[in-house]
Amino acid sequence: MGKPTHPVTFPGVWPGVAAVITCYIVIIAQQEPDSRMTSMEANNADNMLALGSLSSLDAKNRKYSPIILEEEERKTLNVKKIAVKKLKKCCSCTPTKAKDFFVDLFPVIRWFPKYKWKEWILGDIMSGLIVGILLVPQSIAYSLLAGQEPIYGLYTSFFACIIYFLMGTSKHISVGIFGVLCLMIGQVVDREVQYFGYDLYDVNKTAQSEMFNQSTDFCDRSCLAIRVGSTLTFMAGVYQIAMGIFQVGFISVYLSDSLLSGFATGASFTILTSQVKYLLGISIPRAHGPGSLVQTWVYIFKNIQRTNVCDVITSALCLLVLVPLKEINECYKSKLKAPIPGELLVVVVATLVSHYGHLNEKFNSTIAGNIPTGFMAPTPPDWSLIPRIAADALPIAIIGFAITVSLSEMFAKKHGYTVRANQEMFAIGTCNIIPAFFHSFTTSAALAKTLVKESTGCKTQLSSIVTALVLLLVLLVIAPLFYSLQKCVLGVITIVNLRGALRKFIDLPRMWKVNKVDTVIWFVTMLSSALISTELGLLIGVSFSVICVIVRTQVPRATTLGHLEGTEIYEDLGRYKNLQNLTGIKIFRFEAPLYYANKEFFKTSLYKHTVDPTLIIVAKKKAERQISREMEQKVTGNSGISNKNDVTVQLSKQEFEFHTIIIDCSVIQFLDTAGVATVKEVFKDYKQIGIPILLSNCNASVIDSLRKGGYFESCNIHRLVFYSVHDAVMFASNVHQKNGDWEANTFC
Repeated sequence: MGKPTHPVTFPGVWPGVAAVITCYIVIIAQQEPDSRMTSMEANNADNMLALGSLSSLDAKNRKYSPIILEEEERKTLNVKKIAVKKLKKCCSCTPTKAKDFFVDLFPVIRWFPKYKWKEWILGDIMSGLIVGILLVPQSIAYSLLAGQEPIYGLYTSFFACIIYFLMGTSKHISVGIFGVLCLMIGQVVDREVQYFGYDLYDVNKTAQSEMFNQSTDFCDRSCLAIRVGSTLTFMAGVYQIAMGIFQVGFISVYLSDSLLSGFATGASFTILTSQVKYLLGISIPRAHGPGSLVQTWVYIFKNIQRTNVCDVITSALCLLVLVPLKEINECYKSKLKAPIPGELLVVVVATLVSHYGHLNEKFNSTIAGNIPTGFMAPTPPDWSLIPRIAADALPIAIIGFAITVSLSEMFAKKHGYTVRANQEMFAIGTCNIIPAFFHSFTTSAALAKTLVKESTGCKTQLSSIVTALVLLLVLLVIAPLFYSLQKCVLGVITIVNLRGALRKFIDLPRMWKVNKVDTVIWFVTMLSSALISTELGLLIGVSFSVICVIVRTQVPRATTLGHLEGTEIYEDLGRYKNLQNLTGIKIFRFEAPLYYANKEFFKTSLYKHTVDPTLIIVAKKKAERQISREMEQKVTGNSGISNKNDVTVQLSKQEFEFHTIIIDCSVIQFLDTAGVATVKEVFKDYKQIGIPILLSNCNASVIDSLRKGGYFESCNIHRLVFYSVHDAVMFASNVHQKNGDWEANTFC
């Protein structure tokens, strides 16, 4: 064992392999019995030898072992049997199923018995009180935005808090009045009020309208406005419940974060513009239709000489107080146990000053007027209005649901629990349907109040009951005290609360760096929502987002891949430096689904990165015809035919830089009929010039589409499709090594 071993020769074997085996025998022979390697050391040595041999061998000389996966046998689906089974399951009713249904419909039944009173009650009470205090002035202010009397905003917030407490799955969101929805409602209300013959310049004017078909013969503007608003709210709730029943919540998927942000910012400009008339104390009509924002500013400048100096001074003072307080709350929110209730302070002080200063009598300042206490008798929606406002309710329903679900999921993810999007749709739909009978208008979750609610210690929706109690106290006792509150103060509160949406402009540079397409979507949605209209802006934003997705798949990245030496990694040659081109093989990657819209781009990109077979085929046929004419002129007979055939063979064996094309299908999610036809066409064209096409990394959907499209009829699937790029490279190198300049029709 200790003697040196003479070198062993292997005649007829490739010298590299012989050298490796010789070294291995020498190492084993020199090991002493008491110093032999452990099994782990032996494995390491084998691995090192294997790596050394792989790095020294050429890929063309490695033996190819095909990878074959056996597919599972697919069971045929009995559609009728499955449909009957699901129908029986849906229609059956057992006590357990009924209980589960009610528990799912009212989640409070599940979580309230488990409520941790000692740990959670203080935070819920504190957050409920603070949100209630903030919600009172905002409810009154947003009522003006919706074209309603202040009392109806308080009704809306009160009922929404109670219903969401019973049906909501989020622990933190605050459901109530939302500025964008109020704007959309206000536009419809003003349009219908004007349609039925009321003068928008004087909101206190009452008029007889024969066109308004109601049980009573007389209805003033306020009465008509709330009927329009509540009917619109009812229809929005019906749409949301219907979407929940048919589980079409996927519609909100098309409302991306950038789109919603742009829509909110664009709508904020319209909201701000609509409130300027209150800050200036002038009476102008609300513009409708495309370009309403520009129209409103035209009305403002035409009536600027009627500005009420008292309202302007009051607005300026309120802005000087509210804006710094908002900034203090924002900057020191981590140190403040509760945000400073700036709106409530401003409302209380402004009401006292207006009341004791007699601002309405002396300076003709517009005030909120009488706010009744208690609740009005419930009334059904006006069914005759539904044909006129049904279309307007759909975007309101979609926006309300999308904002509620996005906020619910955001805070659920932050605090580690889950929400059910479908149940959220039922909850927000019910928050609109039931209050519509109690003189309320559309609600949804609101980000600003939700942030306040979370930051002040909210643990569950029990805080919503506390908020509802605060609103109830105002409705029963305190509401009449706001009689002398100037409307300009409410306008200032509305404008100041738009800070969050308007400050999105600060994030634009960062958004542009992250994703330019999303930034463009944001700009298009924002500008169309502001300059055209809110409804059309939303539609334009969604359409533009879909177009961006289509364009991205229609003109995707198409690259040539290179090989990282010593590995099985193949990546983009244009992106990484340390990659090498494989001799004789082109690897092409198309980074999108292959379908009717991008099939031509696929072919163009493939021809650009390899060679255009159609041009070669045309050139070959043209050359053959020219040679045939020349041969017919020079020679006749059998010798001429032999020479012609020799020329044809030489043309068919035209030299290229590569002998095989491999298409990496790892990023191709699916093929449609046009995509399958394109792959077959490309395969046929390259086959005519002697270059085979191999597919790699195909998913099951792509393979099924190719199989159904007849792609594998002329050849074995295992010679056309491979499970990795490296597998395809090994196959192509092995076949080329055996056949030399092989034709594409010989490898099948």
